[in-house]
Amino acid sequence: MAAEGKRRRRRGGRAAIAAGVVIAAGAAAIASTGVGFAGVLEVFGGKKSTTEAGSTLPPATATITRETLVDAVTLSGDLGFGSTTSVFGRLTGTVTWLPGIGSQVVRGKPLYRLDNKPVVLMYGRLPMYRALKSGDSGADVKQFEQNLSALGYDGFTVDNDFTSSTASAVREWQDDLGLSETGTVDLGRVFYASGQIRVDSQKLALGNVTGPGSTVLTYTGNSKVVSVELPYDYRQMAKKGAPVTVTLPDGETLPGKISSAVMVIKPAASSTEKDTTVIEVSVTANDPKKLAGLDEASLEVAFASSERKDVLTVPVAALLALSEGGYGVQLVEGDSARLIAVKTGLFANGKVEITGDGLAEGATVGMPA
Repeated sequence: MAAEGKRRRRRGGRAAIAAGVVIAAGAAAIASTGVGFAGVLEVFGGKKSTTEAGSTLPPATATITRETLVDAVTLSGDLGFGSTTSVFGRLTGTVTWLPGIGSQVVRGKPLYRLDNKPVVLMYGRLPMYRALKSGDSGADVKQFEQNLSALGYDGFTVDNDFTSSTASAVREWQDDLGLSETGTVDLGRVFYASGQIRVDSQKLALGNVTGPGSTVLTYTGNSKVVSVELPYDYRQMAKKGAPVTVTLPDGETLPGKISSAVMVIKPAASSTEKDTTVIEVSVTANDPKKLAGLDEASLEVAFASSERKDVLTVPVAALLALSEGGYGVQLVEGDSARLIAVKTGLFANGKVEITGDGLAEGATVGMPA
């Protein structure tokens, strides 16, 4: 799915009027007569002079606020369980049991059975690449011992060394699984995943004979995620852990974050087209329960493209166009108002960053009709 971003970025004083900048009728009239900024100040009481009721005060006002202003790119994403991972067998045998599609498998439980003996799921990022036995040493030994300890087996030290004490705990583990009590962990008897998994598909059927390299099944994570294809031009936003906002079908918004981002080249659909590069992003909600009860759906995800921290902002509609160029705001002070020039920064969510002399958090600005 190729999603198109809905960009709402506006920068600096060059922002187009069509972007939502509202010009007050009075300021527009002044600009049309060629009155310069000094003349505008006089009209709006640049010296804070008291004015007659209704003559110069704006019809409505707003408050200057200090906040973090974020501009975002919004893309459509699909709710599901994310990308799939294949389970490749390392042992030879006949498939005698497979978990059901959609079922959950946790540490220490069979992932599938060959010749009625289990291949066991354990947690870790280092794949099993050798049999483990007394005398072995390395990170893979420690990873296995960490799992053995987490399953309640003891009598050994969790470290990089496979000792006779480790072998004793392995024999106890093998006995509980109905395996031969050798004290050695056969290559392929354990499969490592990063955590609890959800079975996505079965690639073999009961009775199939399999061997090393055969795909037995595929799995996903067990939590709902939103999958989004981010255009390559937006790759700077695809940072793991970066905050996002997810909008549900009913309009509710949820804070979330990027859990993974992978660059993928998509083959062209025809010989006249070019391959395209996208970033496949998985997004999780900070409160996973908010997504758990939803069926598969298309959701909106807002990725932050620009951020300005601790800046003064006003509604975009508070801006007035000046005849000599740029923008100003009407600063309301008691029963008078004066127009001051401002420099605009980031535009986002109906607000604009402003800087200029005389501006302060909590001050009141006019909202032209």
